[in-house]
Amino acid sequence: MDWVMLKEYLPFLIPLVIAQFTLSITALIHVLRHPNYRFGNKVMWVLVVMFIQFIGPALYFALGRGEE
Repeated sequence: MDWVMLKEYLPFLIPLVIAQFTLSITALIHVLRHPNYRFGNKVMWVLVVMFIQFIGPALYFALGRGEE
């Protein structure tokens, strides 16, 4: 990939990367602070959130997050 081509995509990529980091950090903090999950355990959700980009944090908030 050429640098000139990459520069064309930067206005799209920068907000996407910021959203990814924000979502991942928010999900990770929630996993570490809350002991209740609908299914699975803390270790499983940390791995899902950290290693499955975008989909992992979304899965946690949609399926894994337990009652407060």
